Amino acid sequence: MESKKNVVWYLFIIAIFMLPLAGCSLSGGAASYEDARAIAEEAYIFAYPMLENYRMMQMQAVASDSFNRFVHASELKGPGETGGVREQRDTLSSTAWLDLQAEPMVLVLPPVADRYYSFQFVDMYAFNFAYISPRTFGGSGGVFVIAGPDWNGKKPRGVDAVLRSEGNFVLCMGRTAVGGPDDIGNVRALQERYVLKPLSSWLGTPAPKAPSRDPFPLYMRIAADSAHFISYLNFMLGQTRPHSSEEQLFERFSMLGIGPSYRFDANEFSGTIRDAIDDAVVSALEQIEESQAVLCEETNGWALYRRVFGDRERMSGLYLVRASAAKAMLYGDDQEEVAYINAFLDSDGDPLDASAHSYVLKFEREELPPVDAFWSLTMYETPGQSLVENDLERYSLGSGSSSLIYGADGSLTIYMSAQSPGGSNEANWLPAPAGPFSPTLRMYLPRSIPGTPQYVPPPIRKM
Repeated sequence: MESKKNVVWYLFIIAIFMLPLAGCSLSGGAASYEDARAIAEEAYIFAYPMLENYRMMQMQAVASDSFNRFVHASELKGPGETGGVREQRDTLSSTAWLDLQAEPMVLVLPPVADRYYSFQFVDMYAFNFAYISPRTFGGSGGVFVIAGPDWNGKKPRGVDAVLRSEGNFVLCMGRTAVGGPDDIGNVRALQERYVLKPLSSWLGTPAPKAPSRDPFPLYMRIAADSAHFISYLNFMLGQTRPHSSEEQLFERFSMLGIGPSYRFDANEFSGTIRDAIDDAVVSALEQIEESQAVLCEETNGWALYRRVFGDRERMSGLYLVRASAAKAMLYGDDQEEVAYINAFLDSDGDPLDASAHSYVLKFEREELPPVDAFWSLTMYETPGQSLVENDLERYSLGSGSSSLIYGADGSLTIYMSAQSPGGSNEANWLPAPAGPFSPTLRMYLPRSIPGTPQYVPPPIRKM
């Protein structure tokens, strides 16, 4: 155990020395423990979505130097393939991290008229700054330029839209609907037609000279959860354009040496100020954890996410909400694109447990999920969040399921149990584990219902 601790601290020291040293020196204007703690607490909550975003970018793109190219998922996930995340089998992903420092990137999409698709664009602040989907651009395909904050060009002829990012690095998350294992080949063929290339390549002009790039600081949790989070934040701020609405915020942050490309050195602070920053990080993490409870509201045993994801206009100033949402579900979708609703309780308010009961979920005709694309209901065992292994290899049911049998009145009854309900009811059976479980309802392009803030599914009842 002691040797393991020594290795961790050794790596931590290496990480600190690998943080960028270029840029301005810190101002160090915070004079007291109280001032420093208050500023650092606010700054860490502000930074948390960016830190999590940077952590993912380092794992998926920096370590392998795989910017500006797609990584396509080619198989559907099965039981046991989880990292504590609820895997879905509705879509196959096409993910790319974009480096826009030298020039914009161009995304060329073919027509996608017969199935749902979306491309979600996330900036360094973790804002969803743009979508390409049937909701925003239809299904006829197109050419899209994704540009960073320093690009001053005009929209080239033949380009359908220019999507502007506030930072030089962008996560592009594509999703293409798949109608089960037999449809995978069709989706793969479509993915091969998703093209990413630099703007100069698309235009047929010489590529611009690549700018000098600061080295990416090595991400380590032990550093990010200490005063050294400022080093990561400063690096990321150096790759963004400050927003006018946050000028006063950064005036306060500068008292702790926070600013674009500032060099952070904890040794330039007194021990009291360093302790204040470390204590502030602990307090901020506690607030982020505690605020998880307000992200959702419980109705009919279902936990409905509030509108906690979106662009800068929607999420401006909601720093604790953004941090809490990033911890709960990094890269969550705007509700206009995909709505996620998880059930944890039955109609009696009891936890769902198929070792004790069998359950039914009945949608009257007017209660079916209102969508412009499709909906699915996926079963997960808890607390592991894994898909549930079963002989039918049936992990979800939904509007695209050919097996479903509807009532003569248009109603739909879904059975959730560890054992088959038998007979014709098995067509509507969503196998549950012999223990605690939690289904997730996903609604792609959900429709709003006049007079209601959000769709609420009917309760799950004991049989």
